[in-house]
Amino acid sequence: MHIVFINVHRDSINNSLSFIDELYMTEFFLHLADAFQLPLNNPILIFSLMLLIILLSPIILRKLKIPSIIGLILAGIAIGPYGFGILENGSSIELFSTIGLLYILFLAGLDLDMNGFKTTRYKSLFFGVMTFIFPFLIGFPVCRYLLDYNFSTSLLISSMFATHTLVSYPIVSKFGVAKNLAVAITVGGTIITDTLVLILLAVILDSSNGSLNLSFFVRLGISLLIFSLIMFWLIPIIAKWFFQKLESEKHSHYIFVLSVMFFAAFLAEMSGLEPIIGAFVAGLVLNRFIPNSSPLMNRIDFIGNSLFIPFFLISVGMLVDLRVLIQGPRAIIITVVLALSAFASKWIAAFITQRAFRLSGNQRRLIFGLSSSRAAATLAIILAGYQAGIINSNVLNGTIILILITCVVSSFVTERAAHKIAESENKSFNVETPVALNAEHILLPILEYSDIATMLDFAILLKDRKSSQPISILSVVPNDKQAEINIMKAKNKLENFVHQGSSAEVKVDILTTIDHNTAGGIARISREIIADSIVIEWPGKLSGMIDKLMGDTMARVVKMVEKNIYICRIERPLLKNRRILLMTTPFAELESGFKQWFLKLIKLSNELSIPIEHFGDEETKQMIFNIINKNNLNAMIHSTQFSKWENFDEFSSNIHQDDLIVLVSSRQGFVSYVNIFEQLIDKLTLNYPNNNKVAVYPMQTHSYAADVYEDISSETITSGWETIQRIVRKIKIFLKKDKHS
Repeated sequence: MHIVFINVHRDSINNSLSFIDELYMTEFFLHLADAFQLPLNNPILIFSLMLLIILLSPIILRKLKIPSIIGLILAGIAIGPYGFGILENGSSIELFSTIGLLYILFLAGLDLDMNGFKTTRYKSLFFGVMTFIFPFLIGFPVCRYLLDYNFSTSLLISSMFATHTLVSYPIVSKFGVAKNLAVAITVGGTIITDTLVLILLAVILDSSNGSLNLSFFVRLGISLLIFSLIMFWLIPIIAKWFFQKLESEKHSHYIFVLSVMFFAAFLAEMSGLEPIIGAFVAGLVLNRFIPNSSPLMNRIDFIGNSLFIPFFLISVGMLVDLRVLIQGPRAIIITVVLALSAFASKWIAAFITQRAFRLSGNQRRLIFGLSSSRAAATLAIILAGYQAGIINSNVLNGTIILILITCVVSSFVTERAAHKIAESENKSFNVETPVALNAEHILLPILEYSDIATMLDFAILLKDRKSSQPISILSVVPNDKQAEINIMKAKNKLENFVHQGSSAEVKVDILTTIDHNTAGGIARISREIIADSIVIEWPGKLSGMIDKLMGDTMARVVKMVEKNIYICRIERPLLKNRRILLMTTPFAELESGFKQWFLKLIKLSNELSIPIEHFGDEETKQMIFNIINKNNLNAMIHSTQFSKWENFDEFSSNIHQDDLIVLVSSRQGFVSYVNIFEQLIDKLTLNYPNNNKVAVYPMQTHSYAADVYEDISSETITSGWETIQRIVRKIKIFLKKDKHS
């Protein structure tokens, strides 16, 4: 009986456990089914789905040679409320979409070449007026007489034709042609036409409400004045103080930049404009504080293009309702007419701009591609008109279809034009040297470990982004008993600077070598890695008697290395500089490295958004402008003829405390060598200790040292103690022979 009782008890327990398992599994599947109920409402699941789309769309469509932007929009159509209904336009989607839209305009302002924009502002104004006027000249008659809409409706639809959103701008950034003249014209024209359209929208809406009077224009004018004062006067002061006082707080820089972007967007909205105008202005204001090659710019660009902008593109697709095309011929006719009118007006504006400024066909296509896409501003205009009862549902649906069509066409046209322009720019910038030597390689020898971070930042600004070669940081340690220990210490000290380069997406290599002489080690390594540029610290006072007798390290490096040498003294943040003061010797244009160092200086000028003030010969000036015109460079440069360098006191009045002084000298024995320039280096060091200074020694066909010390120039020891010892031994041998004789 006892055994039977135990068995019965065990069976009841098993049955209970089985019931609990079934109940748990049932609840689990019910919970799982509830989580996947359409439309999805679990924020974690929604975010996971969006990230999966952002990850897979470019990968899949790249195989089909379709721009990734189109894939994101099509994915938005599929998952949106008018597709499979997986997602609906909730607050979280709307928030990320708004951030993405603001990010596009903010990046456009940051990427804008301010030096180029200053020279092309009238061209941007011309295109902005053209791309504003022609949509009205084409759109208003079409809507008024062909589609038979009233005056207000026709005016509102025409304003929708005029506006455009830089949806395909990420394609331009991807191909590295954001500094092209066509892009500068289009971006500048975008802000002009969108501002005019959005002001016109406010006028149309107030007119429909019967509140359009003098007080409206007074209120709008005052709000715009306050907005401009805050953005162009107050924000630069705050930004300058922030970046100087919190220079080491790198993560805080990104938060500050985002704060300025959102504050500017809110301020623009309060002023009666669209938030996208504020975001673009924020980009313009912060442009000179954020160099294009800086780690901060890399973070801004990476996060925007990886997350926020794809969210916006997906949300655009979620607005598209393809079912309107089967609701009758009227909807199809409206959609076709809107699309043809929109494309025709933008193409004519691009064509006239091309003819007016003698641009290439690819530049015209790039302008058309960038300016033909409609998205946020267009949607804002149509939704405002629909809510005010100015337009009907057919126009609203036709406009949403138009957004899809224009984004698709814009992406294809922009990608093809950007690809062609990138190819032509690469061909025009090829240096006339063997292909193996064309890959830029910068060597950064370290003399003082405390200055590495500053010197590396300068080298990153000079580096060509298209070069696959790294920046090589070199430490030369003495060849003594402690050599191995010193090498390990040097590597440990330099390792942290690899991360500094990676934060700016620049590869940094660490090199250490042993040599009796620092200059000899630098010269040898520069040949081994085929470096074409050397960035090194500006020389200070000679340290001792040996240096005074034999010349300091810098002088020996200049003699032994025939490549472009940039000798730098960075005393203050480069963002504080307001211009580049360029001083060149007579016949500087005849040196073989002239073009190479000048292109680097143009890049530095564009990175810092500061102009170049040149002082030199007329022939050098002509060569400078020939290079600018031949390579279609965006350069803000002014040249003044000056050759009396012996009267430095007469010239010194041209030097300002916020100048980046660049002095282009030459090695002794070459055509542009002027002895007085060697003295100028000492005078600049003494009289302008707080200015940032760069002395440039251009590349020459052969080294002075190669002629004088040909027998030892390729050895490890080039001009150090071993050479002295060799001479002493020969003297001793000579004295012994003389004694025996």
